[in-house]
Amino acid sequence: MSYQVLARKWRPRNFSTLVGQEHVVRALTHALNEKRLHHAYLFTGTRGVGKTTIARILAKSLNCEAGVSAEPCGHCSACEEIDAGRFVDLLEVDAATNTKVDEMRQLLENAVYAPTKGRYKVYVIDEVHMLSNSAFNAMLKTLEEPPEHVKFILATTDPQKIPVTVLSRCLQFNLKQMPMPTIVEYLGRTLNTEGVAFETDALTHIARAAAGSMRDALSLLDQAIAHGAGKVETALVRDMLGTVDTTYLLDILDALTAADGAKILQVAENMQTRSLSASNALQELAILLTHIQLLQLVPDVGGDWHERARLLTLARGFAPEFVQLAYQIATQGRAELSLAPDEYSGLVMTLMRLLAFAPTAAGATVAVTASPLVSAAPRPQAQPQPISTSAAPVAAARPATPTAPTAPPAPPKPESPPDANPEWHALMARLNISGMAKQLAQHCDLLRRDAKSCVLQLAAEHQQVLSKSTQSKLEEALAEHFGHAVKLTIEIGKVERATPAQVAIHQRQTRQNEAISAIEGDPFVRDAIESLDAALDESSIKPIDQQEQMK
Repeated sequence: MSYQVLARKWRPRNFSTLVGQEHVVRALTHALNEKRLHHAYLFTGTRGVGKTTIARILAKSLNCEAGVSAEPCGHCSACEEIDAGRFVDLLEVDAATNTKVDEMRQLLENAVYAPTKGRYKVYVIDEVHMLSNSAFNAMLKTLEEPPEHVKFILATTDPQKIPVTVLSRCLQFNLKQMPMPTIVEYLGRTLNTEGVAFETDALTHIARAAAGSMRDALSLLDQAIAHGAGKVETALVRDMLGTVDTTYLLDILDALTAADGAKILQVAENMQTRSLSASNALQELAILLTHIQLLQLVPDVGGDWHERARLLTLARGFAPEFVQLAYQIATQGRAELSLAPDEYSGLVMTLMRLLAFAPTAAGATVAVTASPLVSAAPRPQAQPQPISTSAAPVAAARPATPTAPTAPPAPPKPESPPDANPEWHALMARLNISGMAKQLAQHCDLLRRDAKSCVLQLAAEHQQVLSKSTQSKLEEALAEHFGHAVKLTIEIGKVERATPAQVAIHQRQTRQNEAISAIEGDPFVRDAIESLDAALDESSIKPIDQQEQMK
């Protein structure tokens, strides 16, 4: 006996085995059981979601010898012939090859005759949007008032091309794309029944590649079984689909936290050596960034992802704002690959763009726990009222009236600089460190130091930046600076003096206050505010040095 592909072998034969379209099944089941049958149905949806399958099940339900019901017996001659595709009263028409008006007229001329064997004569017109306007016009009258024994089932992937006059005569059902968990579960059941060994991760890759189509998933599963010589393994499926091992992408993100451009280029070169798709790499990178953002902002609903421990570490190393920017860079870079000289150049430039925008300022790390996100660096207090981004007139313009000149507001008095340890701050500026090791040093204060040892103190709220690797890197940087081995000890406790991170925040806030004062004291701005009854959005004001850095 010849082999039958999985997509045909495991096509659902009744509503109970149909997956992913519960809303359609519920409506059709109630209609069949209560004998509230419409004369024309329209099923819309992307390829491989079950349009033709539902049409055949509906035809069986209408013509089963046991009676009209939502549960056809599957054993009578009508059910068996419909499953085999040879039932004389089920006419399946491909509108893509029968687009002309004469062909539609010839088809509908036979509609007036009674069914040969079944209870109803069922017309299934697939890809109905391919019909010409004349063909649509030819079927309007029959579609609106067909004989009692005729049922129309139309299917299309593009309902926008169907005339409104046809849509109004049909009962329309929109079929959804299959969710990935549904596809994975169905493929797993299929392989268990077939007796084929598989790895769940491999099914996840297949489900993602199927993009919501169960038929595509089963076709890829057939290919994976052949590729793996009777087994479905993750590594083989990844090679077959050309998907990228997440280890490469996690290494890129690790290098990004350490601002290690050489490491990023090395990983990209390794990917090119294996001829991995740049488009797939950026797609998977965007998925990883999505997982990282969920771990940062909504940790309680995070999924059970592989490499979760590494994702948690990355979530602590990136600011949430940068993750949003990185996601945008990855997706935009993927869209621009067709404009790049070649895929590899497009991938490298996207990764370099991530490196260029990666934050290196103090306090960029965030704490990730089971509770809502808490920033490692205190944020400046928000202004009490949101205000407009520009000096804009009010809704009803008023004529300007002469008023006495108003003195500009006094500039806000900057807070006194925090008490800091100058020895540790000067030493910090000379150490050759970056990434997480630098973040650790910036949140510490120097307690004591001698020729062979150094004791630092770290506040408990920042202990998430402390790890064996970061402490080792900081210890190596101290040894390199002093020219001999230094034993580094980090104590967790209350930090009495300001850390380098707190000093940096204070300096940024001071510069911001000075910039706001300069804008508010400008005569042109004061005149615009007073004459137009406008206001300033202080959050849109940036110090000049920050703007030049962004350039």
